[in-house]
Amino acid sequence: MKGNRMNEHEKGQVAANAAEIYEQFFVPALFAEWPKRVLQAANVQTGDSVLDVACGTGVLAREAADLVGTSGTVVGVDINEGMLAVARQKTPNITWKVGPAEALPFSSNTFDRVVSQFGLMFFEDQAKAIAEMGRVARPGGTVTVAVWASLAATPGYAVVAEVLNELFGPEVAQSIQMPYSLGDRQLVTSLFTQAGIDDITIQTVTGQTRFASIESWIYTDIKGWTLADIIDDEGYEQLKRYAPQKLTQFVLDDGSVAFDAPAHIITFAT
Repeated sequence: MKGNRMNEHEKGQVAANAAEIYEQFFVPALFAEWPKRVLQAANVQTGDSVLDVACGTGVLAREAADLVGTSGTVVGVDINEGMLAVARQKTPNITWKVGPAEALPFSSNTFDRVVSQFGLMFFEDQAKAIAEMGRVARPGGTVTVAVWASLAATPGYAVVAEVLNELFGPEVAQSIQMPYSLGDRQLVTSLFTQAGIDDITIQTVTGQTRFASIESWIYTDIKGWTLADIIDDEGYEQLKRYAPQKLTQFVLDDGSVAFDAPAHIITFAT
C-alpha cells in the first residue's frame, strides 16, 4: 500500500461506537483462539517485555500479560482511540499508547518480543511497519506477525463478500475483502524482504470462525466493522432479509455458525 492513500475500509478503522461491538462479538468469534498460537510462535516467556502492535481492544496483549506475569511488562499500541478506550476500560493495568505502526513511539531495542495479530493488512506502509517492529525489538528477541490467509480459503467470508457486492457494490464488499489481502505467502515474504528481513518462518494454521447464529454474524460484520458508518438501517434490514439464504450452508445443527479461517504466522529473530 506504500504511496497510496487508503480509504477507511483499507485502514480497517472502526468508529468508537463500533469498537464495543467489535470487542463483544468479533473478538470471541474470530480472534480469541489466536493469541496462544501467536505468543507460542514468538516464544514469549515469563518476565519478557512485550509490545502488541495494532493491539485493537487488547485480546493479544491481555493473553501476553498472563504469560509474562508480574515480572514482565506488556504495552499495546494502536492508532484507533476508540479501540484503545475499550482496551483501557477492560484492562487498565496494561499500558496502552496511541501511535502508528510505521512510526512506533518507542526507542530502539526496547522489547523482548514484538507481536501483531491481524493488523499488518491495514497499515499504510506495510514494509516500514515491519522494519519498525524489528527496530524496537532487542537483539536476541523475536517479531511475530499474524495475517489472514486468502479469502478463497475462508469460505464464510468469501460468501459475505459476494453478498455485499450483489447488494451494495464493490466498494462496500472491499471492507470484507481487505483483511485477506495478504493471503498470498509470496506477497507476505516480499514485504519482509522489502523491510530488510530475509530470514523468516511462516506457518499456516487453520482456525475456525464461530458465531452464535446467522443473525449474530450479520450484526457483527456490519455494526462492529467499518461498514457501521456506510450501511444505513434500510440497507441493514435488506441484508438481514437477503443474506441468510446465502449463508445457511455454514449453519450447524444447533443453529450456530462455523467455518474455516486459516492464517499465516510469520516470525523472525532480531
